[in-house]
Amino acid sequence: MKRAIVLRRGRRASVMVGAAALGALALAGCDTVSRATATRQFAVLDADKTGATDVNIASLSEVIQRNPNDAAAYNTRGAAYARAGNYGEAITDFTKAVQLDPNSASAYSNRALAQRQTGRNDAALQDFSRAISADPNYSAAYIGRANVQRAMGNYEAAYSDLSQAIRLTPESAEAYHARGLVRQAQGQHRAAIGDFDAAIDRNPFVAAPYAARGQSLIATNQYDKAIEDYNAALNVNNKDADSWAYRGLAYERSNRRQEATESYQRATAIDPGNAVARQGLGRSQGGMATLFR
Repeated sequence: MKRAIVLRRGRRASVMVGAAALGALALAGCDTVSRATATRQFAVLDADKTGATDVNIASLSEVIQRNPNDAAAYNTRGAAYARAGNYGEAITDFTKAVQLDPNSASAYSNRALAQRQTGRNDAALQDFSRAISADPNYSAAYIGRANVQRAMGNYEAAYSDLSQAIRLTPESAEAYHARGLVRQAQGQHRAAIGDFDAAIDRNPFVAAPYAARGQSLIATNQYDKAIEDYNAALNVNNKDADSWAYRGLAYERSNRRQEATESYQRATAIDPGNAVARQGLGRSQGGMATLFR
């Protein structure tokens, strides 16, 4: 597969948020695990800065006032609250939605996503399972539950859920990306690369799979390919300190010291506490020999 530097695809804010719109958070759960830093990074739903969300919430509140038993309206307003970063109100609306419609897989899944954003993984896990019980073919719930399982270290359960999601929706970039992260966390880097390949094939306009694949390429000593992936990731988001840092590591391990130092410096300019970049700069200042000890 050709590895090309990708361009950001234009996006525009939507005035109305659909009932299942919070499903966009499914990819938010796809975090890249870095063994070097022993941290997890969770993407979050972009806050709406256009004011469209406020208009949407107001109009949806009018709908609810006229139809107080409309489960879909609560589910939709909950998604709008979540997009505004108001997860407490979002959870309240999703709870009302499932009270009115106990078989709403979307509402259970949305509530789980909002709970995960507030660090309530146990509650999120329960709600994803409720969503699957309500609709065994609801792929987004399998992806969401798998992301929680992975965060909790339950890799086999996560792998099983993601494989089911792929069977249900074989064109899901999110499912392949998430399964690649599971395999990466287990040290199965070549299998992880295959899943990241599939994710990128399905959606080449997202930075995260390139950055994740880059880590597994470094782990398998494919440094030039890793550099290409980090270039692609940075072309989408040049404010990602981790991508600069790991590009530096790939350069360093391919004995391109100047490029490595420049990448590490870019990373620390964005995030002075980035461990990979700080350690890399320390090696650059102290000599390259320490890298391979």
